[in-house]
Order: sequence, then C-alpha cells, then structure tokens
Amino acid sequence: MAQVISVEMTDNSAEIKQAAREQINAWLEAIGEDAAGTAANFAPVDTGRLKNSISSAVDEGEQAVYIGTNVEYAIYQEFGTSKGVVGKHFLQFGCTAHQPEYKALLKQYLKG
Repeated sequence: MAQVISVEMTDNSAEIKQAAREQINAWLEAIGEDAAGTAANFAPVDTGRLKNSISSAVDEGEQAVYIGTNVEYAIYQEFGTSKGVVGKHFLQFGCTAHQPEYKALLKQYLKG
C-alpha cells in the first residue's frame, strides 16, 4: 500500500523582504548619525553654527542616507573658494571615515 505524504508550503518572502528593509533602514539611520557626528567633529568652528547644523536623513524609498547642513556658507567651507578659503572636506570625511565599520555593521543588522 502506497503512503500519501502531504506537504504544505508557505511563502514568507514578503515578510522577509520587509524585515530586511527595516533592518537596512535602521542601519542607514545608525551610520547617518555616526557620519554626521564625525563631520561635525571636523567642521570648522567660529560660532558653532555650522557644526551644530550638521544632520542626517534617511530616504527609505531610495534606501539612502544623506548627510548635510542648511547653513548657506557650508559649501564654501567644504570645497573652498577662489578667494583663498581652503576646502575642509568635513562632510566628505564624515561620510568616508568609517566605511569599513559600516560594512561590518550592516552584516550585524541583517543578522537581526
């Protein structure tokens, strides 16, 4: 007599994708805060306005994080001017200083 085996399959791919998106967004938030903090630490300081204005924002749709400031003279401090202001590249440094750690951190977030 043949034995009948019943197999039930459940598609959890949508839940897995959602969980991965949530973990990636949490990772972006963490690295954004770190990069903004690093950039602030290297920003030139006169009054502290520029340093205190540096922040990060996560775009969940693009799964990207943006580091920046709304201070109008930040571009001149970042890139310099033709009139002798030397670019400090504090935002660029903030975004690149810890890249190896960010990659390792992503693995931790995806395990969660």
